[in-house]
Amino acid sequence: MQVRSVRSVPVQQIVYAALAGGVAVSGSVAGHEYHPEGWAPFDIWAYLLTCLVALPLALCHSAPVAALVVSCSAYAGYLALDYQPSLNWWAPMIALVSVAAVRAPRVALAWSSLTGAVIMYSGVSGRLPTLLILAQGILIPAIALAFGHAMRLVTERNRQLRRLSAQLAREQAAHARNAVLGERVRIARELHDVVAHHLSAISVQAGLAAYVFDTDGTTARSALSAVASSSREALDELRRLLSMLRVDDVCDEQGGGAPRHAPPGLSRVGELAERLKAADVSVTVRTRGVARKLALGPDLCAYRVVQEALTNVVKHAAPTSAYVHITYEPDRVTVAVRDNGRTHGDGHEPAISAPKSGYGLIGMQERANLCGGSLSAGPRREGGYEVRLTLPNSAAPPVPDAPDGGEP
Repeated sequence: MQVRSVRSVPVQQIVYAALAGGVAVSGSVAGHEYHPEGWAPFDIWAYLLTCLVALPLALCHSAPVAALVVSCSAYAGYLALDYQPSLNWWAPMIALVSVAAVRAPRVALAWSSLTGAVIMYSGVSGRLPTLLILAQGILIPAIALAFGHAMRLVTERNRQLRRLSAQLAREQAAHARNAVLGERVRIARELHDVVAHHLSAISVQAGLAAYVFDTDGTTARSALSAVASSSREALDELRRLLSMLRVDDVCDEQGGGAPRHAPPGLSRVGELAERLKAADVSVTVRTRGVARKLALGPDLCAYRVVQEALTNVVKHAAPTSAYVHITYEPDRVTVAVRDNGRTHGDGHEPAISAPKSGYGLIGMQERANLCGGSLSAGPRREGGYEVRLTLPNSAAPPVPDAPDGGEP
């Protein structure tokens, strides 16, 4: 069903129409009830001219200058026929207020001379003292100009406020779009890390299984088991990431609002190391200091950096040995991932350079910056490669009885 929008009548137009009717009725009633001697009888022409003086006020919203000219001309004709001035002088004054409210001050000042002349003519027709005639011919237009100018200032201020409100609404919409874009980029980075790591491990393990399938069944079964384990974990993490896009799946209704799939953190680095054994990468995890439960963002950042660094080790250095050193200090947490380079014969090949695309290092650097930390990466003199992440320790109190992942 199509709904047509109806344009509402402006409030000012209604106000001016009510003023026009009120001045017309008041002038007619006053002229009919009060008719002293010495004035022409208040006949049908007096009624018509009274309405002609007042009714143009209804046009003050759209054509204030025309309304002022018509009202002043009709009032001058009314006075020229020797009718009692009555209350009709209010109409030119109201029309002048509307002119001053919508026109430039110099334009309103020019038209105020017409209003002042008609007001003085009204005083002369009413046989008032000369001083009073001059006073009302100057004061009434001045008061009308002051009121009109104040209305103009209020209108301009309201217009400016509407403009600022519209600008603020646009800025808020832009911030909302940027927030949505940032969230999409974050989820895309998470997906990249998850897919790249697990697919790299699955590719190596599946290749190993195919290579030894006919000669070493035990190794092949172990590699296939690692493929299944990696694929399951990848699916779990993909479900967790995609559940962020659905509000009703983020929290368990029966679990008091706790997330159904907690994001990985440094506590799961050991599981990550175990999965890489089948890819000919021996990973040793060592922890220094008292383990602390990091905040959700830094904890996930540290895990993803370790995951990406070990993925690069599998891609570019396997078979080799890798080491993950996690150091907890009072004000920061440092995570270092280093490898010995690709094993070749009795020694190691020279240190490999960073991946050609550089997207993994860029993603790790962005993660570190978002968490207020720093990241450095580069080849080692003795061979291999090292990635070092430092994060501020804005975490919870120490974890009681935290197991040490290795020698300090």
